[in-house]
Amino acid sequence: QVQLVESGGGLVQPGGSRRLSCATSGIRFSYFAVDWYRQAPGKQRELVAGITPGGTPIYADFVKGRFTISRDNAKNTVYLQMNSLKPEDTAVYYCKVPGLDSWGQGTQVTVSS
Repeated sequence: QVQLVESGGGLVQPGGSRRLSCATSGIRFSYFAVDWYRQAPGKQRELVAGITPGGTPIYADFVKGRFTISRDNAKNTVYLQMNSLKPEDTAVYYCKVPGLDSWGQGTQVTVSS
C-alpha cells in the first residue's frame, strides 16, 4: 500500500516561493505518475500539476509559468516548486498516485502579508 508524506508548507508572502515535497513508499516509485492537488477552504480539491514516470509534467492553467513539478526517483520523491505565489494559492496541498486510493495528510500553504 502506497504511503505519501507531504512537507514544505508554511506561511509565505505574496510573490514569494516555496518548495513542497512528497515522499512516497510502498510502491516502485519510478513506474508511477504522481499528481499534486490542493484544497482551499470551502472549495473542492483540484488538480495542480502532475508528472509522468518519464518526467513529463502537466499543469493546471492557473499555475502555468509559476509552478514546476519534478521528481527524484532515487529518493522516491516528487517536488512542487511554487514561485510568484498569490493569496489565492492558499490551500492544503496533497500528492496522490493516479489510480491508487491513498492520500497523504497534506501540507498547508498560506500566502499572506
